[in-house]
Amino acid sequence: MLLALDTSTPLVSVALADDGAVLTQATSERPMQHGEQLAPMVSRALAEVGALRQDVTAVAVGVGPGPYTGLRVGIVTARTFALVLGIPVYGVCSLDVLAAAAVDAGVGEPFLATTDARRKELFWAAYDEDGSRTDGPSVDRPEALPGDLLVVGAGPELYPSAFARSAGPTRLDAATLALVVTEERAELLDPEPIYLRRPDAAVPSAPKRVS
Repeated sequence: MLLALDTSTPLVSVALADDGAVLTQATSERPMQHGEQLAPMVSRALAEVGALRQDVTAVAVGVGPGPYTGLRVGIVTARTFALVLGIPVYGVCSLDVLAAAAVDAGVGEPFLATTDARRKELFWAAYDEDGSRTDGPSVDRPEALPGDLLVVGAGPELYPSAFARSAGPTRLDAATLALVVTEERAELLDPEPIYLRRPDAAVPSAPKRVS
C-alpha cells in the first residue's frame, strides 16, 4: 500500500492507494497549519481503510517547489515514516503532479502549471499537451510568466487579470500523486525539497560595534 502526501501548497493532502487504485484521500480545510494537521490526517486515512502503519509498503511525497516551512513538514514526515518502516520513499515535483491532473482533466494543449509562492509570486513550470515538462520549475511574478499559454493551478485564482486563458484543476492532490508514482508518469526524485529561493527566516547578523 502506498501512502502519498503533499504539503507544497497552503493545504495538506493525503491519500492511500493499492494496486493502482486510490483507497482514500483527504485535503485539509485550514491553510498554513501543516505541522498540526499532517500526522492526524495520515492516521485518519489509515483508520478509514482499516490499515496499520505497518501495511504501508512505500511513501510518495511532493517535493515542491513550495514555501520552506510547509514543504519541510511533508518531506521530513515522509522520510521518517519510510525510515522507521524500512520502506522506499519517492519524491515527485509537485508541479508535475498538477500537470498530470490537468492532462487527466482534458487539457489538450501546452500549458503552464502554477502554485502560490507568496510574496506576489508564483511557482510555475511549462508542459506539453501530454504533461511532459518543457521548462522550469521557476518562481516569478505573474506578469513575467509566458503569456501565450493556457494556465492551470493557483495562478488564475490569485491573479485573474494576469492570465487570459485558464483551465482546471486549480490545485494538486495526493490522490493524483499516488497514481503518478504508481504509473511512473513523472520523474521519481530523491525526497529532497525544491525551494527555488531562500527561506524567510534568517540567522541574525552580528551586532555592529559601537565606536
